Amino acid sequence: MPNHKSSEKRVRQSEKRRAINRGHRTKVRTYIKKLHAALNSGKNEDIQSVLPEAISVIDKSVQKGVMHKNAAARYKSRLTVKANQAAAK
Repeated sequence: MPNHKSSEKRVRQSEKRRAINRGHRTKVRTYIKKLHAALNSGKNEDIQSVLPEAISVIDKSVQKGVMHKNAAARYKSRLTVKANQAAAK
């Protein structure tokens, strides 16, 4: 346990941030799973509706500092490529 007042505060802040970040990370993963499910179903209209939502959630997680911008770009790129390949079939 911390011995200084500022250290105690930092522990409280870290715990709050961890809970918030965890929720955002969960939301990102959920939308990625939704997109993968749509890709597996093969329904083009589902894919085209879920892809922008997933990209939006990923971008918001970058703005909130949950995810690094390059990691987000990598996710978005891979998901878009998969969506385009599914649309071409």
